[in-house]
Amino acid sequence: MSKEKFERTKPHVNVGTIGHVDHGKTTLTAAITKVMAEATGGEATDFADIDKAPEERERGITISTSHVEYESETRHYAHVDCPGHADYVKNMITG
Repeated sequence: MSKEKFERTKPHVNVGTIGHVDHGKTTLTAAITKVMAEATGGEATDFADIDKAPEERERGITISTSHVEYESETRHYAHVDCPGHADYVKNMITG
């Protein structure tokens, strides 16, 4: 089964959540998808669906980056939720 071709009809905005461990990055990401889904009739992404790996759920922390998408009436958003481990954030910023 082939994927549908993505038609870019709205301006695209990239969003990323970065910060310290346990400061609510994934919770914020889930809340944004819920608010946007209620406003535009889209689909919300639950907290548990953002942290998909069993290790992430078991430990209650994000281990790998997650990607969700949502849109408003005027824009399409691609949102990356990043882990908050000090080494990850440092390496991400410095390259």
